[in-house]
Amino acid sequence: MLKRIDEAVINKKLPKELLLRIFSFLDVVTLCRCAQVSRSWNVLALDGSNWQRIDLFDFQRDIEGRVVENISKRCGGFLRKLSLRGCLGVGDSALRTFSQNCRNIELLSLNGCTKITDSTCNSLSKFCPKLKHLDLASCTSITNLSLKALSEGCPLLEQLNISWCDQVTKDGIQALVRSCPGLKGLFLKGCTQLEDEALKHIGAHCPELVTLNLQTCSLTDMGFTTLARVSVRLPLGCIGNHFPFWSQNILKKIFPYFCCMNENLHKPKLDHIVSLCLTLSLLQNCHELEKMDLEECVQITDGTLIQLSIHCPRLQVLSLSHCELITDDGIRHLGSGPCAHDRLEVIELDNCPLITDASLEHLKSCHSLDRIELYDCQQITRAGIKRLRTHLPNIKVHAYFAPVTPPPSVGGSRQRFCRCCVLL
Repeated sequence: MLKRIDEAVINKKLPKELLLRIFSFLDVVTLCRCAQVSRSWNVLALDGSNWQRIDLFDFQRDIEGRVVENISKRCGGFLRKLSLRGCLGVGDSALRTFSQNCRNIELLSLNGCTKITDSTCNSLSKFCPKLKHLDLASCTSITNLSLKALSEGCPLLEQLNISWCDQVTKDGIQALVRSCPGLKGLFLKGCTQLEDEALKHIGAHCPELVTLNLQTCSLTDMGFTTLARVSVRLPLGCIGNHFPFWSQNILKKIFPYFCCMNENLHKPKLDHIVSLCLTLSLLQNCHELEKMDLEECVQITDGTLIQLSIHCPRLQVLSLSHCELITDDGIRHLGSGPCAHDRLEVIELDNCPLITDASLEHLKSCHSLDRIELYDCQQITRAGIKRLRTHLPNIKVHAYFAPVTPPPSVGGSRQRFCRCCVLL
């Protein structure tokens, strides 16, 4: 009886429109719980307007196709984003019903839904013209027919992930990119049947492309040279996994194409690139560069920092973590460069064993410096950090100093656990 009275008061104080608005901020689990409170809340919680974004990955992945069908009937045209990542039990039939009911879907993740085939892409092509982001990674039954279907019915496609769909060839890529000029992200990792000609089509028809993943694809230097020549907007980091297999001559040809129009440069683990190649072929063409990630580029030396200080006056973020050849002299040049006084905001120096307190002295004049990373820099001391903070009081310093080993206790047993372990 109390529950009925309380519910009546709540419903009287809060009109349905306001309750619907509140429910719109809840996740799937909470909405389901609210639906069990009362009949009126069940109707409100399951209203399609509250189910515009659904992610079942962290909720329940062992669902059957009928669950997807029920969701699609409930949400209808309201649903914009749906993630079925890892839902192994969902197949073509359920997704056909979904496509028919949810024609305004914009983002759909079917990553790991191994039961789906080209039939699903045919359904999406026929009923979902507003689709922009589609993730089909590890859907190994997908072939060129899917890409051709998507090219015909989903012209607004911006992001497509078909990693590990190893039946896809250059013919499918050609059909896709010719009809989807707005592609900004294309993930082809593990598509082992792709040939250099696929890169030619990508470069010629994707003027907006900024992300391209080609890891483990059997491509050659010639394909990447062609891609670089016709697609100057493509960030260099998109193809970073291929650098270890290229010659320095090829790198010198490719760097200027990829870098001249990019503000952000991220290149993970480019161990094969020597400092000379970077300084001569890359930095001299990157005057607008704002962010640069050289983490684990173990052959980078102070020469690179000298060139950065000369040619990159707009540099704001620089990562040199694990660049073990960097010394205080390189930081000195960087700290005296044009970017240091007003631009440089973040510098990461984790695991740079040659860096000492002298580097911190060279960074005192970097008035915009907001954060510095110094983990495992063994020659950095607390005193050096303290002196830096007297000049830059608001700087965030992330460093680690091993605790001093306590002396053995006298006349009693030591406590077995430290305070942190006791709390945990």
